[in-house]
Amino acid sequence: MAEDWEAGGFGLYVHWPFCAAKCPYCDFNSHVTNSVDHDAWRKALVAEVERVGLLTGGRVLRSVFFGGGTPSLMEPRTVEAILNTAARTWPMANDVEVTLEANPTSVEAHKFAAFRSAGVNRVSMGIQALNDPDLRALGRLHSAAEGLAAFDTARSVFDRVSFDLMYGRQNQSLNQWETELRQALSLDLDHVSLYQLTVEAGTAFGDRYKRGKLQGLPDDDLSADMYALTQDICLDHNMPRYEVSNHARDGSESRHNLIYWRYGDYAGIGPGAHGRLTLNGSRIATSQQRMPAFWLSGNNRETVEALSASDQATEYTMMGLRMAEGIDMDRYLRLSGREFRSDRLRELEEMKLITTAKRKIYVTDQGFSLLNGILRTLLDD
Repeated sequence: MAEDWEAGGFGLYVHWPFCAAKCPYCDFNSHVTNSVDHDAWRKALVAEVERVGLLTGGRVLRSVFFGGGTPSLMEPRTVEAILNTAARTWPMANDVEVTLEANPTSVEAHKFAAFRSAGVNRVSMGIQALNDPDLRALGRLHSAAEGLAAFDTARSVFDRVSFDLMYGRQNQSLNQWETELRQALSLDLDHVSLYQLTVEAGTAFGDRYKRGKLQGLPDDDLSADMYALTQDICLDHNMPRYEVSNHARDGSESRHNLIYWRYGDYAGIGPGAHGRLTLNGSRIATSQQRMPAFWLSGNNRETVEALSASDQATEYTMMGLRMAEGIDMDRYLRLSGREFRSDRLRELEEMKLITTAKRKIYVTDQGFSLLNGILRTLLDD
């Protein structure tokens, strides 16, 4: 019998921890530094690929994702070295997806051709907003015009380019968001990630919010209206939601992210990277040292935690219900050893938050805005 993770496949995530500036909303493991020893980082990242390969050899690698931080600040030869090592380490899928996150500055756009030559075939661009005042408020280093120019450059180099926008920004009206979203979709996108601004503890925005200095955020009603409008407009442009915040034309979904959401296995390397690996019949969660200098030293680089059957079933449910394709009740049963409670399924169906068919659970359009409540209902003992 196939191992559970094979339902989602196997991917590699590589974290580049450095940024040119720290955005005030960002809670990712990113650091600003004046200098980077690219040779040392290239050697260390390649060594990590080789180490993980010894544990997972023989699996078909379906995707590689360079995230951060700002991985477009990497030297293209570092990307090439990692990809060459991955190709020697695992059999590659014929249509392997290799994504690199990029900030849309002119400096980074000039490197796109080199990244393509290194093996990248998909770029995810952090545009975030299409007007200069909001970009400045978000701490972005590019202008709206520069972002759109970088997008045009990316489209001329790569067949697949994803576009990130953030809504629910300070003092943003529903009409302003509609105009901006329609402008973005007029660019003939095939994939777009649309995130509502979230104020996270420990970020600059989080600190301002606690002091009452972050004004103009949308109330719950406006946030709900923005989310509903987003779904309607994207559907009109043949870009349906396939995950809570991600929309794509058929066949253009992020294959790497689908591995996460379908609860496959993935190796995570680089400072702060997380992974899920099935080894010798057991599933483990891996977490790499967050601080770049400590990670680069190679000491105590990774911690490992065994996942119980209950942990795995919970993670599968939390990840899988984010997707329009839903989850498989039989897979949940195999992982957890028990069924979902029928009374809770019935309650959620009567509230029109989920539907069930052929042992599958799907979140409804109405339910996606209440996903956390659905998960609590299904998973709480």
